[in-house]
Amino acid sequence: MNIAVFFILFFFVISVVIGIRAKKGKEMNLEQWSVGGRGMGTLFIFLLSAGEMYTTFTFLGASGSAYGDGGSIFSIVTYGCLATVISYWTFPAIWRYAKKHQLVSQSDFFVKKYQSPYLGVLVAIIGVVACTCYLVLQLKGLGYIVSVTSYGAISSTAAIWVGAIGVTIFVMISGIHGSARTSILKDILILGIVVFLGVYFPMHYYGGLQPMYEAIEKAKPNFTVLPEQGMSVSWYISTVVLSSIGFYMWPHGFSPIFAASSEKALRKNAILMPMYQLILLFAFFVGFAAILQVPGLKGSEADLILLQLSKRDFDPWFVGLIGGTGVLAALVPSSLLLMTISTLLAKNVYHVFTPSATDKQIAKLVKYLVPCISLVGIYLTFKGGNTLFSLAIIAYNFITQLAPAFFSSLMKRNFVTKHGAFAGIITGGVLVSVMDLGNIKIGQLFPYLPQAIKDLNEGIIALFVNIVVLVVVSLMTKNITAHQDTDVLETTAVEHKVLMQKESNS
Repeated sequence: MNIAVFFILFFFVISVVIGIRAKKGKEMNLEQWSVGGRGMGTLFIFLLSAGEMYTTFTFLGASGSAYGDGGSIFSIVTYGCLATVISYWTFPAIWRYAKKHQLVSQSDFFVKKYQSPYLGVLVAIIGVVACTCYLVLQLKGLGYIVSVTSYGAISSTAAIWVGAIGVTIFVMISGIHGSARTSILKDILILGIVVFLGVYFPMHYYGGLQPMYEAIEKAKPNFTVLPEQGMSVSWYISTVVLSSIGFYMWPHGFSPIFAASSEKALRKNAILMPMYQLILLFAFFVGFAAILQVPGLKGSEADLILLQLSKRDFDPWFVGLIGGTGVLAALVPSSLLLMTISTLLAKNVYHVFTPSATDKQIAKLVKYLVPCISLVGIYLTFKGGNTLFSLAIIAYNFITQLAPAFFSSLMKRNFVTKHGAFAGIITGGVLVSVMDLGNIKIGQLFPYLPQAIKDLNEGIIALFVNIVVLVVVSLMTKNITAHQDTDVLETTAVEHKVLMQKESNS
């Protein structure tokens, strides 16, 4: 066993032990398991939010995208900061509503707001597809990291199996508490490793950041700025807007909100989260530093650039430390994804079609689904191939299509009906999926439009159509919904009257 393998296995074992021990002293009913009994303070909410956002895709992809795409990569930092501004105002409102109605999933929120279990089923299915694709990306990233940093001693296949088994065990036992506790170690390591590498490589190869950018500009003019066509300024702005709106639409992003102990904890989290975006800058610096040192990498090869440079410049023990950090970067978000998928399937799909199931039965089913979902994730990781990345893009676009109905539900007087919400989500999702799968660009459909419009992110067009359909269908079905609400109120009043009469007779 080389020293790198020792470090990788050490951090894996430590993470699983921390995750299991997080259960100590807690009765794991569904609320405690999935949202931590709604008692987590600012620190754990911050760590959970960072845990589900900063993953193996960020650990590898941030430097790889900087290497391959240049200046457009800075859109990630921009939309991440804007998204936290939005969360400052929306998270407390979600938390108040969730606490009042004892909600434990994103789908619960839509069900209660629109009084439609079947809208909840749609939201849950979208969430399951999106999170499953994201889980597969975590497992793939885990396999790459362990295989490379162990110098081939641990195969990618073995790493994926062992990692999936480990995270399944502590998720079943400790739920969100295991994710929160493991996040502490993960964030400390990522902060230290990425910042160190982001400073070291520019200094080592170029003597500093300014000389590095000057060398890149000389070799590849304008590579670090936005081009006039393609990923241009209009693409940048539309992508930032779209991604900011959709950033917190991922269903596992709702878990930290529901788990918070107070509105104040969520506001503090929103203030702190933009600071975490600075870590991404150091990952970008690694990618930029590699442009002239390891030229010519294409596609997925570029995602391994951080690991390749590290193996070339550092001793095996430090490479193993990086590998251990990568393992944690995969396990923490994977644990949140497993919890989210199992909760959505059990509570928001199975329970809708099996209303006789008790809360205790649902709580058991949620935990039993975790290993099943892990096996599905492993299977898709090995068999899915490159098409899963396309599915992940589609899933993200689908998730963003939830935004109009979601933000409308936060208004004091929401005019949107469940029919309008359903129609908007479906229309926007189908449109953006067709454009993504068919690689259809706006410029192809309308070649005579100005270049700035042709460069817009396709998701913005789908989101606009979504909003139009949502508004039109809501106005058309407003009377139907009002009539149904009246019937519900009348039925409830009658049932209440009958109940009062029975109590008086007794």
